[in-house]
Amino acid sequence: MKFYMNRRSAVRTLLYIAGGSLMLPCCMRESGRASIALTNLSVSEADEQLLAELVEALIPATDTPGGRELLLHLFVLRMVDDCHGPAEQQVFTDGLAAFSGWSQKELGRPFAEAAPDKRTALLRRIGESGGTDIRQFFAVTKSRTIQGYLNSQYVMTNLIKYELVPGRYDGYAPADRPPAHG
Repeated sequence: MKFYMNRRSAVRTLLYIAGGSLMLPCCMRESGRASIALTNLSVSEADEQLLAELVEALIPATDTPGGRELLLHLFVLRMVDDCHGPAEQQVFTDGLAAFSGWSQKELGRPFAEAAPDKRTALLRRIGESGGTDIRQFFAVTKSRTIQGYLNSQYVMTNLIKYELVPGRYDGYAPADRPPAHG
């Protein structure tokens, strides 16, 4: 009895196996961990979601994308992980945990479940929180969120009109000083 191999069936099976092995790491992701790999910070999935909601409250979606859609929470985490010292990173993680508890106490529910106007009112009262960790955490989050938004691809391509260097010629520019001779 002779056995003949069907090449199409063999190639199809090989492609199924290759596709499945490519998808396997996505399915094996540990639940409860942050979605990006961080070197110095240890942030849970719940902390990442809280930070995403906070970023969305700072830059809400209107006719332009909001902070969550632009993934600014991941930018904030990456910048704190890479650019801040260990003491500042500790203050950030402590402030994130303190903010979670404080917002839960003030709103009576988690920050993510509160209405947008309640979130905004809570963020305006951040100075009254009593904890310096919360204020420092919020200051870092707010500044890095704004930095990430202004440097995002959406803003740089759709909102800011870029002029090539050296810019346009202005024949009426004042020439106050004589040119320097070297």
